[in-house]
Amino acid sequence: MPSVAGAVYTPKVVQKDISTKIFVGNLPWSHNDELLARLFEQHGEVLDASVVVDTITGKSRGFGFVDMPNAMEASSAIRSLHACEIDGRRLEVSLARRQERSVG
Repeated sequence: MPSVAGAVYTPKVVQKDISTKIFVGNLPWSHNDELLARLFEQHGEVLDASVVVDTITGKSRGFGFVDMPNAMEASSAIRSLHACEIDGRRLEVSLARRQERSVG
């Protein structure tokens, strides 16, 4: 850690509240970011909604993430939409977990 004249610099780590990031799996292939956002807007404000797409084909990988600013609204959305059937597919909706990455 760098220090200046005896003072120790401590970097400030800002961590986003993971409780507002929601994982949505088993999405219909036809869903895009806009449709995913509309689905969750019924339960509160949506900051961001993104369907993960294959980098080569550009087609949906069948899952995505939604960011909501309010943990209570996010919990309500999870309870309401988990196992909900859309276009013949049963959604998997849960709090997103931080992805573990190995180094080396």
